Amino acid sequence: MLPPANTAASLAASSAPGAQAKAIFTRNANIHDDPTAFWAHDKDHPVYMIIDLKSFYASVECVLRGLDPMTTDLVVADRERGEGTICLAVSPSLKAKGVSGRARVYEIPTCLTYISATPRMAEYERASAEIYAIYLQYFAPEDIHVYSCDEAFIDITDYLSLYGMTPKELGMELMNAILDTTGLRSTCGLGTNMYLAKIALDILSKHSAGFIGILDEDRYKALLWDHTPITDFWMIAGGKARRLSRLGIHTMRQLAETAFADDSSLYREFGVDAEIMIDHAFGREPVRMSDVKSYKSLSHSISMGQVLMRDYSFDEAETVIKEMTCEICLRMAGRQVATSTIVFFVAYSHSWLDEHGLPVPPSSATIRLKTATCNEDTWIPAIIEKYEKLVHRDVPIRRIQICCGSLVDRKTCGYQVSMFDAKGNLIPDFETALQRQEKAQKMHATVLSIKEAYGRNAIVKGTNLLKAGTQMERNCQIGGHRAGSYDRVVMEKNARDVRHVNHNAVLADL
Repeated sequence: MLPPANTAASLAASSAPGAQAKAIFTRNANIHDDPTAFWAHDKDHPVYMIIDLKSFYASVECVLRGLDPMTTDLVVADRERGEGTICLAVSPSLKAKGVSGRARVYEIPTCLTYISATPRMAEYERASAEIYAIYLQYFAPEDIHVYSCDEAFIDITDYLSLYGMTPKELGMELMNAILDTTGLRSTCGLGTNMYLAKIALDILSKHSAGFIGILDEDRYKALLWDHTPITDFWMIAGGKARRLSRLGIHTMRQLAETAFADDSSLYREFGVDAEIMIDHAFGREPVRMSDVKSYKSLSHSISMGQVLMRDYSFDEAETVIKEMTCEICLRMAGRQVATSTIVFFVAYSHSWLDEHGLPVPPSSATIRLKTATCNEDTWIPAIIEKYEKLVHRDVPIRRIQICCGSLVDRKTCGYQVSMFDAKGNLIPDFETALQRQEKAQKMHATVLSIKEAYGRNAIVKGTNLLKAGTQMERNCQIGGHRAGSYDRVVMEKNARDVRHVNHNAVLADL
């Protein structure tokens, strides 16, 4: 392996005359029919690579068990959430047998024998960090954009001459390094812009030799302009595809032809998004890695959401609302920000229908204060007041979400001071109110320091101990899924995975 790259400039300098021309030699030197061979000589156009780990969560679980991810039938799913839970990952061999990568557990054919692994998000995060460390041995951080835990874009333009490789050879080298170091198999997309690299990965790499997809604008038009379904293309989901279908557009060629003839219908339907779609129809993407790295959002928000594991009553869901409000206020305090606007959203159980036989529509509300604050003693009464007015009391609740937007620096936004106390009595002494706010800030700082030192469940509120409370369990999770071996509570509760044969649980001694 190479030593970590510090900057792209220093790497480029090392390839000057007199420097070693080839820093890496690939095991796949004899690559025939390499359409990327001429890309290394075109300095005016960038070259992008995107690496994706095959069935990442499932592959990590296989490697931790000493099994081959390509031949082991394994599903990552939290079966304690019921047979209707969606699988987080399905191993490649199980996909080859017709199991969808996002199947629900009950949809897996009963004739199949497979390992059912409980999610271990901490292990997946550690594996992702290990793979990123491999990238840093080849490329500088400013040339890498981590798109997700198992995908990363890399601008390899300045590295081709340094390593004396074509883009395809460099892609093979990186895939081999990941396999040798972690035992995980990957796929690769190469393109003359970030969009083409992503499309090459998503559509071509799965069916290409060596799992490498390659696209420039000419190859894109030749190979994929008539490709269907159009939802295979990045940023075109089902809803957008249906709107395109109403315009008679089912392929990228038709989208390009419509834009070339008269793009007004596209702009009327999609607004400014039409410009992005038109560029992508022709295989164009003006955004470069430097643009991604320099992007800064004009506004910031913090949100929390959860799907409840069972139907919750009105009072039980109120407990969860209070928990989530406390947690989101604590997160704001940790980031030294505050807000004057919070939105909550409540969705009801699909098993409950209204008088017309239709699902009960969700309830939502926006709560605004005159002054920004992150004090839960201020936010909880305001949110609960709206909750009790808007949410149906006789309909079971299944999903809750809270979002606070328009975050501002807490040091510059001032205090939320009320003229009345909780009982509605006039407060003659504003100094006391200010001291109460300062006390709340010190409390937040103390709680955050305890949680950081001893774990998120080291200090909890009485509300969290109620039967309906979910925060203590969620504190043992990462991204709403079980953390795994890094969490003692979860590890004790899920000591062993189970193997399912015709949906009959049999302990797997792995």
